[in-house]
Amino acid sequence: MKRFRVRHRGLLLALALLTRLPVRLAPPPQEHEHGEAVAAYPLVGLLIGALLVALAMLGFWLGLPHGPLALLLLILWVGLTGALHLDGLADSADAWLGGQGDRERTLKIMKDPACGPAGVVSLVLVLLGKWVVLNGLLDLGALTAIGLAPLLGRAAAAWLFMALPYAREQGLGSAGARHLPRAAVTLTVTLAALAPPLLAGAAGLAMLVATALVCAAGVTLMRRRLGGFTGDTAGALVETVELAALLAAVLYTV
Repeated sequence: MKRFRVRHRGLLLALALLTRLPVRLAPPPQEHEHGEAVAAYPLVGLLIGALLVALAMLGFWLGLPHGPLALLLLILWVGLTGALHLDGLADSADAWLGGQGDRERTLKIMKDPACGPAGVVSLVLVLLGKWVVLNGLLDLGALTAIGLAPLLGRAAAAWLFMALPYAREQGLGSAGARHLPRAAVTLTVTLAALAPPLLAGAAGLAMLVATALVCAAGVTLMRRRLGGFTGDTAGALVETVELAALLAAVLYTV
């Protein structure tokens, strides 16, 4: 029973960290529970995806035009996450451009709360790209693909904890990296990887391949520049994987 409660609290902590859903954690989480939360990241993605699909189905039932419905989906998506990963994307874009190849300079820029030109452009491109591909998937009736994208994005973030060390001594993911239950993370990430081809067939397999390519590229860049990852680069990976997976589903299904 104690083991079940720990896992339950890990899921609650993952929800508290990755979403703006009202979650109460009493007593405050211990360090090892941050590691268990990483294993629950894909489950959070599954919940976000289910909520997006539910809204899409409601929009279909109400007969909403697909363009406005895609916008509502995007608003819900950003609202559920509190723009957490978008913030990481913007910070990473600014740091990668302004860091000029220097590790310490890159890490310092990431800590700056201001958003520079590279960050703004990255946000516009990702949000516009998501609206376009969501609109396309709604036209195609491919709601399953919409639900799978958040799952793949958060599975990629969980996998990142196993692929690279944490680049800072302290930070949002430092406790999770120190107490990572690698077997549990491997299990949840593997199950998340099996879901797209099982639920969406060949289009799901295309989404999985796109996710793998983005993850491989992201890890290579992070290793070369930082020797590891940060919370910001993890957020950037989530956003990039989601967009790439959605785009792959649209291109394959058309």
